[in-house]
Formats: sequence, structure tokens, C-alpha cells
Amino acid sequence: MAFPQTRLRRLRRTGALRDLVRETELAPRHLVQPLFVALNQDVPREPIGAMPGVDRLSIGAAAEEAHELHALGIPAVLLFGLPAEKDEEGSGAWDDEGVVQLATRAIKEAAPELVVIADVCLCEYTSHGHCGLLRGDGAVDNDATIELLARTAVSQARAGADMVAPSDMMDGRVGHIRAELDDHGLIDTAIVAYSAKMASAFYGPFREAADSAPSFGDRRAYQMDGANPDEAVREALLDRDEGADVLMVKPALPYLDVVRRVKDATRMPVAAYNVSGEYAMLKAAAAAGWLDERAAALEALTAIRRAGADIVISYHAKDAARWLR
Repeated sequence: MAFPQTRLRRLRRTGALRDLVRETELAPRHLVQPLFVALNQDVPREPIGAMPGVDRLSIGAAAEEAHELHALGIPAVLLFGLPAEKDEEGSGAWDDEGVVQLATRAIKEAAPELVVIADVCLCEYTSHGHCGLLRGDGAVDNDATIELLARTAVSQARAGADMVAPSDMMDGRVGHIRAELDDHGLIDTAIVAYSAKMASAFYGPFREAADSAPSFGDRRAYQMDGANPDEAVREALLDRDEGADVLMVKPALPYLDVVRRVKDATRMPVAAYNVSGEYAMLKAAAAAGWLDERAAALEALTAIRRAGADIVISYHAKDAARWLR
């Protein structure tokens, strides 16, 4: 029996030929490393139990880490702050001497070319753990909250953040932040909008890391239903029209279809967040000897890129940069 002339295996041989026809590229330049920075932390690094290999950092340690990341070819970090104190409003978020603002200045001094993305949300700063101001009935007040988010973004940008990333999922916050940044002369500060942020079970380890679990209820009243990809596209289009520069889908792996749909619908730069639960799940399986961490992590990150993400935010970024080099 004659074989067909087309043999796809011809191009699958290990080595330069296989690499030559590879359709999806994964490189350190596509990666962003999240950092948890704590104000007044006594030790440089405090391990996070639910996220092996990830630490809460002092401001000095964050600057050192940023320098290492830049040397590995990673172009950006995403900062989450742990304040010394919390209150009902989350006032530490917009404090000009707050943890993210101080960390941004220190990182910019240590690695001036590294892009600093500052997370804009109140959940790490509020005593109740929700992402905004509460009304009397316990619900988050959308319009009052976006005023504080814009104030936070302006403070972070003044501290040197190159990009601000509102993650709260309040309606209209991108447009209000853009207007406030522009009114304060911060026209070059870009906005990375958490456009399709799902109410997900995969955030658990993050809430331990950032001490940001809500003290009552949950966040489903403002985070999206993961069963609604059409709504995710609508959110992305709204954020685009309000002035976002990059659109984000979070989590990444359970929502690769949404990443592709947002990319196709908007043709804008798209980021996908490979979140704490995805990271912890892989770490646990690797620790049990059930899979190869390096191979699995690189496969997962490549899948996110293949789905259409231009930017991949991942706790594996530093390790991946080493492996790729």
C-alpha cells in the first residue's frame, strides 16, 4: 500500500527543523511576574504556604527581585501591596507613602527599564476585604468606589508606575481612571483593564498571600459569571471604548476560549493571568511526583499564548525565563 506524499512527521524531528516551523512563541519578553510587597515587613522574604516558591517581600527585597527579573529578560512586574493597617475605605491604596507607591520608587531605582504595573483595587486595603466602599446594605457602591480607584491610580502613576491595572470590576472605572490620569497630566500612563475577571475558585491561594479574603459574602456581585463568554466580550469592548490600552482575562487556563474571543473581537493587546490556583495546583502535582513541573508549566504558558494572549502574567514567570534561556 502506497503512503501519501504528505507526511506531516517530516517537520517534527527534534532540533532546529522542528523549531523552525513552530507556530507559537513563548519567550521571557511575553511574561510578567506578580510580586507581593508588604509594608514594614521585618524579614526580607516570608514564604506563602499555599504558593510554594512565592514570598511576601519587603520593599528592599522587591527591588532586588525586580533587578533579577530584568536580568532574566522579564520586562514587567505586577505589584500587589500589603499595608500595615486597613480601614473601611481602604485609604492605604491612595496613600502617596503607601506600600505600592514606595515599592514602585524602589524598583524604578533598582531597574529603571523594568515596566511597573500597579494593581488598582481596594480589597487588600479594606478591613472588610471587599473591592470598594460598602453601602448600608453591605453591597459595594459602584460610583463611590470608582472615585477612590481613580485617586489610587493617580497616586500610583505619580510614584512612577508605567501602567495601572484596575482589577475591581466596577462599571465605568476605566473611563473615570483615564479621565483623572489625563487631568493630572499623566497622559502616558497606560491602563491594563481586568476586563473579564471571573468569580473563580482559583483565587484561593492569592487571598492568603494578599490577606484579602472578604470578611463576609463573596465577590460575585461584581466579578463575572464564568459561564458567560458573550458578556466577557461586551466587557472588553466597553473597556476598549473607555480608553484601556491592554485588556485582561483572568483566570487564564479555564478561560482560553475567552482569551481567543476577546482577542478576535477587539484586536487589542490581550493579557491573561495564570492565577494562584493554577500555579498551586501544578506545584502540588509536581511535589507529589505526578508530573514534570518544568514541562507542564511551559506547556501551560504556551497554551495561553496560543489562545491569543500577548502578555502572560504568571507566578511561574521567573522559573520559565530561566528554563527558556
